[in-house]
Amino acid sequence: MKYNRILLKLSGEAIGGPDGQGLDEPILTSYASQIASVVRSGVQVAIVIGGGNIFRGLAGVDQGFDRVRGDQMGMLATVINSIALSIFIKKAGVPAEVFTSTPMEPMAKYYRRDEAVEFMEKGGVAIIGGGTGNPFFTTDSASALRACEIKADALLKGTKVDGVYDSDPNKNPDAKKYTALSFDKAIADGLKVMDSTAFTLCRENDMPIIVFNMTKPGTLEALVVDGKDVGTVVSNSK
Repeated sequence: MKYNRILLKLSGEAIGGPDGQGLDEPILTSYASQIASVVRSGVQVAIVIGGGNIFRGLAGVDQGFDRVRGDQMGMLATVINSIALSIFIKKAGVPAEVFTSTPMEPMAKYYRRDEAVEFMEKGGVAIIGGGTGNPFFTTDSASALRACEIKADALLKGTKVDGVYDSDPNKNPDAKKYTALSFDKAIADGLKVMDSTAFTLCRENDMPIIVFNMTKPGTLEALVVDGKDVGTVVSNSK
């Protein structure tokens, strides 16, 4: 087994189907099946999921929303997604619990690191919603924070592409894919895989980030269980 404990970051748009909106049952089923598979292999899994399929705080500002209130709405959107994903993971036969950064009982448990880790150690998936609980921070930053808190072996970002490119591969057929790069280069080159706050937090805590294609079934297991070279590794290595 390659990793003992991971933090998996998923985007809200990824579970929204082709148009990135709402909740797509086939995608939730596929993601839950992959997650359940790696948990049954002995990997401890925590998840942070975005809320862009429902509401994105920054987009709300453009529509006239106050930034703080907009970000709070975005945090609630992540909780909706977290609850949805937990339902599908349970359907796949693995326990799942939603923890939130601000108290939301009885919908979810208030996040306490030790309780989330204990749940993972017993074979459950800890889904941590609500971002950091503060405005002006993205779910990228939240995933970096939680990965460091739970002492994950790596932060895995599941996307719709198979790694990090120097430009958009959907628009540029000559885009170059990186197999590995340093945090410093990712920040200096302005690569938009994660925001600079998340990159900096991971760099300072030596938390590697692996960007991979979550939409291809079997990729998650190949990465964390079989140890195959999948996606792009962003780390402190030169």
